[in-house]
Amino acid sequence: MANKITLNMITQRSIEEGVAMEKGKTTPEYFEACSIIELHDEDIKALGLVPNQLVRVTSECGSVVVKVVKGRQTLYPGLAFIPQGVWANQIVPPRTQATGEPQYSGFPVTVEPVASGERRKSALELVQGAVGMWRGEQ
Repeated sequence: MANKITLNMITQRSIEEGVAMEKGKTTPEYFEACSIIELHDEDIKALGLVPNQLVRVTSECGSVVVKVVKGRQTLYPGLAFIPQGVWANQIVPPRTQATGEPQYSGFPVTVEPVASGERRKSALELVQGAVGMWRGEQ
C-alpha cells in the first residue's frame, strides 16, 4: 500500500456538476457533485483506499481535500478527474500557454489519504479562504 501516488489530473465539466450548478454553488448537490476525485480502480487499490474515503490532492499551486469515487467515465490508471469548479480551482495551475485559459488538464498531482479528522470544505469556505475572508471554523 502506497502512502501517496502521483497522477495526471484532468478537469472538465460533468453532467452532475452542470445540473447541480443550476441549483447553486452552495447547495448540497453541488458539494457532492464537485468535491470528488474520480480514480481508476488500480489507483484506488494502489493507495489502499475505499470509495468515499477522503484524500488530499496537491499540485504545484495548492491542495484540496475531496472524496474518492470510482471513475464514472473512462479513466486509465494514472489519470485522475475532478469536475471543474471550486475544488478543482484550488489546484489548477495558472499557466495559460498563451491561450487565455488556465491549464485545466494535464498537470501532475499527488494524492494521499487525509489524516483522521480532516474534512472537505464547502465552496464558500474555499472561496473566502482563498482571498483571506473566511471567518468561520476551519
